[in-house]
Order: sequence, then C-alpha cells, then structure tokens
Amino acid sequence: VQLQASGGGLVQAGGSLRLSCVASRNSFRIYDMGWYRQAPGKERELVAQITRSNTATYADSVKGRFTISRDNTKNTVYLLMDSLKPEDTAVYYCAATDVIGGRVWGRGTLVTVSS
Repeated sequence: VQLQASGGGLVQAGGSLRLSCVASRNSFRIYDMGWYRQAPGKERELVAQITRSNTATYADSVKGRFTISRDNTKNTVYLLMDSLKPEDTAVYYCAATDVIGGRVWGRGTLVTVSS
C-alpha cells in the first residue's frame, strides 16, 4: 500500500486543520491507521490511531482537540485538528499497519501553528 497525506499548512493558534491520507489499495479496510508527528529536535510520536474495527485512541496531549476518522469507501483516514496550539507544530505522517504488524509510512505534511 502507498499513502499520500495532505492538508497541512499554516494556521493561527486556536484554529483548525483537517489532514487527509489516501491509500492506494482497496484493501485499506484491513489496516489499522495512525497519525504520527515529529517536531524539530524531537522523536516521532503517535498522535492518534484508528483500528480496522473503528476504535480510536489518542495521545493525552491531543485528547478532546483532535478527531481521527476513516472512510473505507474512499480509502482515506482523516485527522481533524481543532484548538491548535503552537506546540502542535510538526511534520505529520500517516501510517498503515497490517494484521501481522508490518507498517507503511506516507510522506509527511507540515503543520505550523503560529502564536
């Protein structure tokens, strides 16, 4: 599977962005999908994940502000980010994890939140 992420950009603190990640395969529904981010000088971290059975989990830092969802008919996973903070600034990556734990990464999309 190949992944294409989009939707990043520059936004003021308190604003919103929606990231999208489209998968190349119609077998998209069998993958657990995740959004990760990497800020300058920091390690990549998991932001949100949605399983193939549509169970969502979030990092504590984004709970209540971010919402992950998926549309299996469009092979797409979304990350709606509300109430953005400057500390959310990072390159955001989507990833697909298959049933045996193999993971594929998409190219990142940059989110910059100005104060």
